Amino acid sequence: QVQLVESGGGLVQAGGSLRLSCAAAGRTFSSYAMAWFRQAPGKEREFVAAISWSGSPTYYTDSVKGRFTISRDNAKNTVYLQMNSLKPEDTAVYYCAADLWGPAQAVAHAYEYWGQGTQVTVSS
Repeated sequence: QVQLVESGGGLVQAGGSLRLSCAAAGRTFSSYAMAWFRQAPGKEREFVAAISWSGSPTYYTDSVKGRFTISRDNAKNTVYLQMNSLKPEDTAVYYCAADLWGPAQAVAHAYEYWGQGTQVTVSS
C-alpha cells in the first residue's frame, strides 16, 4: 500500500511554469513506476508522463514533449512534473499514479494507486 499526495498546482498565465510534486508514503517508493495523468472538465483522463522505478526510461504524451519533464527523487519519496510553456489546453486536474514493480507506461488501469489530484489552471 502506498499513499500519494500531489501539490504544486495553481493558476498561471499562458507561457508560465509550474512544478507539481507527488509525495509517497508507505512501501518502498523506489519499487514503483510512477506516472502523471490529467483530466479536463468533460473529458476522459489522459496520460501525461511516466517514469520507471530507476528513473529511466521516461515517456510523454506528444502534446507535452519538449515542455514537461518528469523526474523522481527516491531519497525523498517524491516524483515531480516540471511544466514549462504552459498552454490553456493544459488546464486540468493532474493526478499522480503508482504501479508496484511495473514498467513505466501510459495505460491508466495498470496503476494501482492514485493521489487525490491537484488543479492546474492556465489562463490565456
